[in-house]
Amino acid sequence: MTDGLEGKVALVTGGTRGIGRAIAERLRTAGAEVAVCGRRQPDALPDGITFFPADVRDPDAVSGLFAGLRGAYGRLDLLVNNAGGSPYAEAATVSPRFSHAIIELNLLAPLYCAQAANLIMREQDGGGSIVNIGSVSGVRPSPGTAAYGAAKAGLSSLTRSLAAEWAPKVRVNCLVVGLVLTEDGTGAPSEHSPGHYGDGAARRALAAAIPMGRLASPDEIADPVLFLASAGARYITGADLQIHGGGELPPHLHAAESRTDHPKVN
Repeated sequence: MTDGLEGKVALVTGGTRGIGRAIAERLRTAGAEVAVCGRRQPDALPDGITFFPADVRDPDAVSGLFAGLRGAYGRLDLLVNNAGGSPYAEAATVSPRFSHAIIELNLLAPLYCAQAANLIMREQDGGGSIVNIGSVSGVRPSPGTAAYGAAKAGLSSLTRSLAAEWAPKVRVNCLVVGLVLTEDGTGAPSEHSPGHYGDGAARRALAAAIPMGRLASPDEIADPVLFLASAGARYITGADLQIHGGGELPPHLHAAESRTDHPKVN
């Protein structure tokens, strides 16, 4: 079964593992020709998914990447800005170099890729679609990953601005993603991964704080990407679509449940 993407061409940045790979595989199953990029060659990729080496933090590398894509496919219909993440680092002691690198990867790199994609999409019939992979860290406090949270908040703002500038030819949307359980059980270090917080009891506590009662699977991020790339989303641009299982229950609810002296409510 396909989803109307036959003959379309998609690029997924950071698409060799984790959420990015699930997105790439889902798009391929839907009939698209799929390219992925990263700094390191993956061991293996499914048929129909092509790897392009690129560091998306480097504007010159991005220009070369999109020139290669245009030469190989002749068009680009979908860009998924998935590459991102951050290890834990306290804001009080983190180095300026570290913060700069995190903002480069999570905010500037998506901008560079979106600019290059727009140059191709605006010239072709049907335009194109850009999906940015954001994070709940950009919409609530992000202790331990402050620069990452700030960059993801910026990515949501960037999404709205580019959507306004590039409509109607190019649609730009953002997925606000919560915690995701990747295939290795922990995932790459990032706010999307339970490995960022620990495992075992800590992971169960995280799941209990989510109204859906569990972490997302990578496929549950891939499916909304497929929707936003489809004709079913043809009037959707500049949107933040929250994929977080209902968010995170506020701590005061647990505190209230643990009290034995609840005040009487009349």
